[in-house]
Amino acid sequence: MIDLHSHVLAGIDDGPATVDGSQAMLAAAAEAGIETMLATPHVSSRYRNDPATIAAAAAALAASMDGHPSRVEVLLGAEVAATLVVELDPAELPALCLGSGPWILLEPPFASVLTGLDATVAELYERGHRVVLAHPERCQAFRRDPSQLEALIDGGALASITSGSLVGRFGSEAKRMAYALLDAGLAHNVASDAHDAHGRPPSIAAELAASGYAELQDWLTLEVPAAILADEPIPPRPAVTRRARRRLLPWMRGRR
Repeated sequence: MIDLHSHVLAGIDDGPATVDGSQAMLAAAAEAGIETMLATPHVSSRYRNDPATIAAAAAALAASMDGHPSRVEVLLGAEVAATLVVELDPAELPALCLGSGPWILLEPPFASVLTGLDATVAELYERGHRVVLAHPERCQAFRRDPSQLEALIDGGALASITSGSLVGRFGSEAKRMAYALLDAGLAHNVASDAHDAHGRPPSIAAELAASGYAELQDWLTLEVPAAILADEPIPPRPAVTRRARRRLLPWMRGRR
């Protein structure tokens, strides 16, 4: 599996404080069947990371392995707050993309009202980037008016759900939204968004199995992320036999 969203680098955001914590996360990821982990530290008003701070943290983690590399490959990226994009130097954006491709992991605000997100996404497209939306099921505005998310997806954005949402770690509303997006074919990836080895661990397969979406595991955690990293067309979602366990939101009916 490829974990497209994690906070494995130490000391630069709300992930582990030390490289020991990073190493514990990598060990947990390996046990969970993750082979590649994208290090996506926050780039936000609170965590003013840039390509240099991210590269330095990655180098510190590599040096800490003392010649015994992890079984998990770590690639670099960032979780870029949508509200900060206008302040960033356009020349920095390529170094914040997932791997070395054009895709940016964009974090929408958690607020109940969105202002300017569609314009931000359009500006990124004009600069040659593509957009993966981080944990849209946890965005209050998308839950209040899911058609805003639908419009972004119809325009080319991808939706990445946090695995913990599928088992209720972020509340019942986020869980219901995550199920509805998957059932409607409007989710393209499930990632761990891991912050440590135990409280918010790098686990994906267990949550997919527990929520009944194991049939989609290869597509959600390998085929789509691999296409994102290689800048190749997103493969079509496979047909599945499971039936929706949650009633679809009215706007989603007819999309499956």
